[in-house]
Amino acid sequence: MSGVLVTGGTGKTGKALVQVLRNAGVRTRVAGRNPDAADPDAIRFDWNDPTTHGPALDGTDRVFLVPPVESVDPLPLVEPFLRRARRAGIRRLVMLGSAIVLPNAPSAVEMAARVRAQPGGVVLRASGFMQNFLRPHPLAEHIHRHGEIRTAAGDGRLGWVDVRDIAAGAAALLVDPGADARSDYLITGPCGMSYPQAAQIITARTGREVRVKRITEKEQAALYRASGMPPEFADALAAVERGIKEGREDRVGTAVLELTGRPPRTFAEFVSDHAYEWARE
Repeated sequence: MSGVLVTGGTGKTGKALVQVLRNAGVRTRVAGRNPDAADPDAIRFDWNDPTTHGPALDGTDRVFLVPPVESVDPLPLVEPFLRRARRAGIRRLVMLGSAIVLPNAPSAVEMAARVRAQPGGVVLRASGFMQNFLRPHPLAEHIHRHGEIRTAAGDGRLGWVDVRDIAAGAAALLVDPGADARSDYLITGPCGMSYPQAAQIITARTGREVRVKRITEKEQAALYRASGMPPEFADALAAVERGIKEGREDRVGTAVLELTGRPPRTFAEFVSDHAYEWARE
């Protein structure tokens, strides 16, 4: 019996991917720590519990892999799963990676290399998610409450991408595991965008005035920690903004168009689709 296992199936990208795959008639197993009892193809999956990995893989031949979130050292948890997937004869394994490498997180680079070495292994190196501007992300929460984006990234730009486009690209690889594919794709939106530009677009499209408050990297790290992020991850994520400010993350690719046949959504389109999000309560 063949089908696709979607780890992180209840997350932003996973949920969108499950919908695309099921609409295409692909049997899709939704894996997560708290599976939906009403979904017969939902199954418990926990990176910290290897006993859940085998049952999740059983009866599938393709995998969408979302590594442990908020971790600077995910490889120790993912590596046993990769070995099990190889033994299970998985034909296509697509990992949601990141175009941004967290400081002091070398195992993320090694993990991507391990995935590319798998039979049918593909890494999608996604840029920043446009959905970070939606609650409950800390960025979105502050916009909603205070009409303000706090950032240490200055006027630096990032190739923000809509997770619906990531899901569409992943689906193109997973629907047909025999299709030719590269082992690595840079997944971005159509252009680079700074936080001040994002604020201007939200203001223009929704009528909700959004300001930008420039803060230091240390202040950003403290805000991330206050939101509940693990301290090490919060510090690394704040340090990413230094790279954005210095222009090191201003990269744009054509993978969405290559994989789906259509260009990625613009941030203005994303804001129009979610205009209700920034309304005052």
